[in-house]
Amino acid sequence: MHFIMPLLVLGGGGYILLCAWLFFMQSRLLYYPNLPSRELGATPAAIGLHYESVTLTTADRVRLYGWFVPAKQERAVLLFFHGNAGNISHRLDSLRIFHNLGLSVLIFDYRGYGQSEGRVSEKGTYLDAEAAWRYLTEDRGIRPESIILFGRSLGGAIAARQAATAVPGALILESVFTSVPDLAGRYYPIFPVRLLSRFRYDTVAALHSVSCPILIIHSPDDEIIPYENSQRLYEAAGEPKSFLAIRGGHNEGFLASGELYTNGLDEFIASLPYQKPEDR
Repeated sequence: MHFIMPLLVLGGGGYILLCAWLFFMQSRLLYYPNLPSRELGATPAAIGLHYESVTLTTADRVRLYGWFVPAKQERAVLLFFHGNAGNISHRLDSLRIFHNLGLSVLIFDYRGYGQSEGRVSEKGTYLDAEAAWRYLTEDRGIRPESIILFGRSLGGAIAARQAATAVPGALILESVFTSVPDLAGRYYPIFPVRLLSRFRYDTVAALHSVSCPILIIHSPDDEIIPYENSQRLYEAAGEPKSFLAIRGGHNEGFLASGELYTNGLDEFIASLPYQKPEDR
């Protein structure tokens, strides 16, 4: 019995140390700008697409790098918020899909990703989103109702927050979590993650303030973000809203689903009352 107390003290100390590790290492657990690399491995030219290099300047004077990929017969402009790993050069498959759907695309790297300056943070990603929105609406003169905000995974939380503060033509959320504390609770159930979490990315809360049409996309096969997250997002979203169930894993579901995915996007876009490009 005299061994029990030291074991309890040792176990409790280890638990506290693990809590401290989770608290201070959250940024590295959430963001992966160097996976696989910050280097741009290719450009849209590699898949036959014309593009313009774009520099965005945030409200706190951070310079971001991105691409504007125009469509010949433009139906709308899509503002692309990518996930937590890699950079814009790892999203060429998506750029091809959106281009074939008649969408011009602005895709950019958050601060600390790719060729963008700065160090990534939750507040910083929101400032990055605002800079991209200003570029489209002010520098390029695109009407807000002609802009679709698209966010995949982590990017969905950022897109939803931007849609709550601006009024885009539509919002598309693909494979998105409800909030960081919710997701952390799944991965670290024995720790008080809601108390430890320094990040929110509360997609559910943002959706309560979104008034544009919403499309939520997710696969039941997603091994990283549970499918039920998008079911909860759909419940939180206001009308008009749509849900597209695809197949495949978290990172390749949009490709594995083929026409199921592209037809679903096409139908949603066709339902939106966009201004024609010449009417801008």
